[in-house]
Amino acid sequence: MNPPLIVLIVEDDPHVLLGCQQALGLEDIAAEGVASAELALERVNAGFPGIVVSDIRLPGMDGLQLLDQLKARDPGLPVVLITGHGDIALAVSAMRKGAYDFMEKPFSPERLVEVVRRALEQRALALEVFSLRRQLAGRSALEQRLVGGSRPMQALREMIANVADTSANVLITGETGTGKELVARCLHDFSRRQPRPFVALNCGALPEPLFESEMLGHEANAFGGLGPRRIGKIEHAHGGTLFLDEVESMPDSLQIKMLRVLQERTVERLGSNEAVDVDIRVIAATKANLAQASHEQHLRSDFFYRLNVVTLEVPPLRERREDIPELFEYFLRQAALRFDREAPGLDSATRARLMTHDWPGNVRELRNVAERFSLGLPAFKDGSSQATNLTFAEAVEAFERNLLQEALERNGGNLSQASQALGMAKTTLFDKVKKYRLTDGPPQAGSTSVK
Repeated sequence: MNPPLIVLIVEDDPHVLLGCQQALGLEDIAAEGVASAELALERVNAGFPGIVVSDIRLPGMDGLQLLDQLKARDPGLPVVLITGHGDIALAVSAMRKGAYDFMEKPFSPERLVEVVRRALEQRALALEVFSLRRQLAGRSALEQRLVGGSRPMQALREMIANVADTSANVLITGETGTGKELVARCLHDFSRRQPRPFVALNCGALPEPLFESEMLGHEANAFGGLGPRRIGKIEHAHGGTLFLDEVESMPDSLQIKMLRVLQERTVERLGSNEAVDVDIRVIAATKANLAQASHEQHLRSDFFYRLNVVTLEVPPLRERREDIPELFEYFLRQAALRFDREAPGLDSATRARLMTHDWPGNVRELRNVAERFSLGLPAFKDGSSQATNLTFAEAVEAFERNLLQEALERNGGNLSQASQALGMAKTTLFDKVKKYRLTDGPPQAGSTSVK
């Protein structure tokens, strides 16, 4: 959902500015005011959730120059210009440059409200279309970044697409090696914050004495010896995303300091009494049960609830075994490109081992296995390929899935030929193809294919 729309009024006459704000406020239209074009440019970026109403005659940069700058940043932004008596020629020029409309002074409150309402309606529609297009493009791109067609991965991608372009704090949970930082980067990359910094911090690796200097920054020679002025990581993330990895390892004293940042969205550099506003989206990741940690007082409950607005759970690899062949092939192609080697073919023994291994290191372990395999080394080290926690039914399913996959590959995805080779009824094979989500091999002309 897009944020509420706002009207930014650019007017150096305080009486006119106040009158415009009051007229719009009486109609429940949110409005802010600035006294110069330069201040307006600090406020408006691409995707600005609203419209701009500006006087043409301003100190410094005038309204026409402001129009040019705004249109360069966001061609679809409606800009309404206010002209003085006798400035019709300027108004015509403005319309040619892309102004939405113009009003000649003096204008009535009714005229202002009418023009603003129409511009806001157009802006709302444009932003809605933009949001839908972003979601559609994001879902397609997400499938390339977060590989896997299993139901848990489909649900995870759907959640990311829904919350990426919001400012809500997100807590990502999952075992070591499941890809929590990749999920955090996807949340950043598929949001409007993408052009701004993604600042990652490992909470377990930052010594407590350095926290304030590293996170909050300091003024030049603060407390005699800290050197030149330094912008902390929180302030550096302004406009972007602050990622707190292994947040469960953050000491209690640092939780208190971070809680203040989360609550007030301000920082004070060491050696300064001035609070600096920061616009950050906070994403935290943990392999621990933070609710339990909070209950056991290892984690402050107020800190936990500030982080835990939206929770995304990244599933372990053993709970989405049907994704393993696709993920392995993906990592194998990447490794072959990086090592400048041709990707080797996957034999049936290795495929079976991939499906029966317990994967305690999750996706990170699978990637390492693929890299070893691409170098011609044994994919699995001695003894590591044996499943330790698979039930008999799970082992049978893994074997059956690989057997069917190989038959489909040998027969180009042709169900009729594969069923004959397996000595299995075609309808039975079709049901198992659906069950295991098997698709492989080019379809044969005039034949029934799994594609």
